[in-house]
Amino acid sequence: MAVKDFYRNGCAQWRVFFQPQWQVLFFISCYISFAISQIRYSIPEEMSKGLLIGNVAQDLGLDMKRLRTGRARIVTGESTQYAELITDKGILVVSERIDREQLCGDITPCSFSFEIILENPIELHQVTVEIIDVNDNSPVFEKSKINFEISESASTGSRFALESAYDADVEFNSLQNYVLTRNNYFVLKQHSNPDGSRYVEMVLDKALDREEHPNLSLKLIAVDGGNPQRSGSVNIDVTVLDANDNAPEFNQTIYRASVMENAPKGTYITTVNATDADSGSNGHITFSFSDLKEHSRDIFSIDDSTGLVSVLGNIDFEKEKRFEIRVKAIDQGGLTSTSKLVIEVVDVNDNAPVINLMSLSSPVAEDVPPGTTIAVVNIKDFDSGRNGQVACFINENLPFNIKSSLSNYYNLITDAFLDRETHSEYNITVTASDSGSPALSSSTTLLLKVSDINDNAPVFDRGSYSTHLLENNEPGLSICSITARDLDWNQNARVSYFLENTQIGGAPISSYVSINSENGVIHAVRSFDYEQIKKLSFAVKAQDGGRSPPLSSNVSVKIMIQDQNDNAPQVLYPVQSGASVVAEIVPRSADVGYLVTKVVAVDVDSGQNAWLSYKLQKATDRALFEVGLQNGEIRTVRQVTDKDAVKQRLTVVVEDNGQPSRSATVNVNVAVADSFPEVLSEFTDFPHDKDYNDNLTFYLVLALAVVSFLFIVSIIAILSVKCYRWRRERMFYKSGANLPVIPYYPPLYADVGGTGTLQHVYNYEVCRTTDSRKSDLKYGRPCSESIISLDSSGTQTLTHAQREKPTNQDFDDQVRFIYWYLLESFFLRVCVGMCVFIFCSSSDWTHSAAVGQYVSLESRSARETEAEKHSLRRRKKANPRDNICIIIFFRIYRLLLLLFTLDIFMISSSFLD
Repeated sequence: MAVKDFYRNGCAQWRVFFQPQWQVLFFISCYISFAISQIRYSIPEEMSKGLLIGNVAQDLGLDMKRLRTGRARIVTGESTQYAELITDKGILVVSERIDREQLCGDITPCSFSFEIILENPIELHQVTVEIIDVNDNSPVFEKSKINFEISESASTGSRFALESAYDADVEFNSLQNYVLTRNNYFVLKQHSNPDGSRYVEMVLDKALDREEHPNLSLKLIAVDGGNPQRSGSVNIDVTVLDANDNAPEFNQTIYRASVMENAPKGTYITTVNATDADSGSNGHITFSFSDLKEHSRDIFSIDDSTGLVSVLGNIDFEKEKRFEIRVKAIDQGGLTSTSKLVIEVVDVNDNAPVINLMSLSSPVAEDVPPGTTIAVVNIKDFDSGRNGQVACFINENLPFNIKSSLSNYYNLITDAFLDRETHSEYNITVTASDSGSPALSSSTTLLLKVSDINDNAPVFDRGSYSTHLLENNEPGLSICSITARDLDWNQNARVSYFLENTQIGGAPISSYVSINSENGVIHAVRSFDYEQIKKLSFAVKAQDGGRSPPLSSNVSVKIMIQDQNDNAPQVLYPVQSGASVVAEIVPRSADVGYLVTKVVAVDVDSGQNAWLSYKLQKATDRALFEVGLQNGEIRTVRQVTDKDAVKQRLTVVVEDNGQPSRSATVNVNVAVADSFPEVLSEFTDFPHDKDYNDNLTFYLVLALAVVSFLFIVSIIAILSVKCYRWRRERMFYKSGANLPVIPYYPPLYADVGGTGTLQHVYNYEVCRTTDSRKSDLKYGRPCSESIISLDSSGTQTLTHAQREKPTNQDFDDQVRFIYWYLLESFFLRVCVGMCVFIFCSSSDWTHSAAVGQYVSLESRSARETEAEKHSLRRRKKANPRDNICIIIFFRIYRLLLLLFTLDIFMISSSFLD
């Protein structure tokens, strides 16, 4: 049989009944963000440890793996844990002895509850175990004996209240019936209270006769409804007295009163009243409680004389909300009557809400979506009514919210996205307040840590970096430092630096600079030259250590190379050459300020390091010339006179403006003359540059040595080959001198005796040179002998010695001829070349250099004056002969060397053949 009940929230609750003693209840929540269910079991009390309560995994639809991975556990709060969860089997078993009477007392039904918590994701399952009563308690009377003193005059129908028995069991196992032993005077009459309890009275059925039975002994038996039944008894002793014919009477059948819980001792509750029509001692009434339960005996007291009821002990509304007490009035004659006193306990807001943390997910990732459950708390208030109505809230300005899920359960959920970089942890104060007056509250603080995710890229402290570096730096020099920061934490905040792949001048940037991946320090890989590279522009990437995925950002870096004064000025004009002497011609009619020439120099440095100044260091006549400080122009200071020397030598210093400064010097030869022959006669005495002459002599001697070496090597090679062949033939001749020579006639052999194609065989020698007019042709004598000759009879051949002797003689003659020919040709050609060299070197080469400089000057800009150009044109026309002599000398010398090399090659080839 199943019953399904619907609730307003759209969720359903199922009740499934299996057996009378077992009941399972399922509850599934549909409106919260995590799984919640409720299950209910029923078991009898006094079960042994380890006995099965229920299969939780099966009833909740969970597998064993989920129980283990979710770290399923039982949460009971401050209560005793009577059940144990075995996660390997998914079952609940008894862990402690359960006594229903101790656990619940008279409360029915009796149950205890606990929660099963699972994590990842959070699941909350509430389990309620109902304890079924077992008939393990017998009815018990408070006293073992009841004494009555009854007057013999007591009328029939008089009632005598008997003490009720107490049975700790409930329902069918509780007290069900009373039995009085058989007698002739009394019968038993039973009554029921509104709460279902029973009380009895002994009714006089027959008048007593003290003289017949002064004492009566009876027994009252209380029986429960269990199976098997249990019972308890009390002895009743009745003493028959003389007549007391009026019993006390209460003025109210039921007395009602109320008392505040936690009322102090002695607090007045109410007063009961009773009267007795008798007089004297028979009219004196004594009040007492009857059938007072054990837990109420120490709570209330009654004055036996006045009937005033007051507080004796602590009253706790949470334990007992209402008390029903039988009040008994008895006179001295033993007549009694009873009345009921109902005391209602008024709840006082004396219990603050209790907060229990059931589950907390900490740390929580900062990227969890809003609505994620972070924690589950249980809040209980043991008060009732408004005093037990609890409101739960958290501190403001936090991205969280708290909502009620089940009764007394609250979920702490995220209300917005979290940001660890803004708040790495939260102190969340959960406060629970009831509705009492005054309201009581309690709070607890949850520390929630936010775990980092890689959601922030590194950020550089500058938008771009620019720095300066002096050229000629040392490799490995630290240039600058790049810094980037990542707001993430731990590995996600670890920044590494890399150079982006950039090409500068066709080479990767890594060949110029390097960067420390840990601290971002940029180092120079090489020494920089400002004249080659003036600026480096590249990008640096900063990448964090995140793995899903790593984030990065770039920044541009510019390194400006600063110039140093590391280059001396270079003189472009006049050109300094060791092969010639440069002379500038100044006519004697030149006026003051006449432009002689202009010293042109450059400095590859930049800025003030390239600012040049010109100074006259030395001069033949300092009073005749001056140099412009800024432009390098050499001008006359005064009028040129006839007394001034024709040959003037000026030394000009070109100096830059660097620190320290660098300089270069140039020599300027100036001829003061009106005609070119006068200049030529004077400047032939100028000594040639010693370095140039030494170099030219060295190269000529080197060329002569190389040619001589090649000549000697060639002669030795030819002689070695010929000697080797001659020795081999001699060895062949000696080894075969005593052997007969067998004539061999090749196929189609014809004798040379006049029947062949040629009538005679001629031997000739040809000696050729590179000059065809000196070639020799020598004809030998006619010869009718073949290489293999026969005698006149045709039966014998000539011996090898007879044929070889003239051949060896010819070879010696040839060797001697070639040797003397080559030697004569070599020395003849060398002598001719040296004569041409001496002739050409004795002439003045100065003008040839001037011609070259004039051509260079023609290509320059119009900075030179017309007077300079006119002077150089005159010098160009004055020296064509000397220029031609130099060209003729070098061409003749190269031709001689070429002819000599061809001679050696041709002769060597002919001999080897």
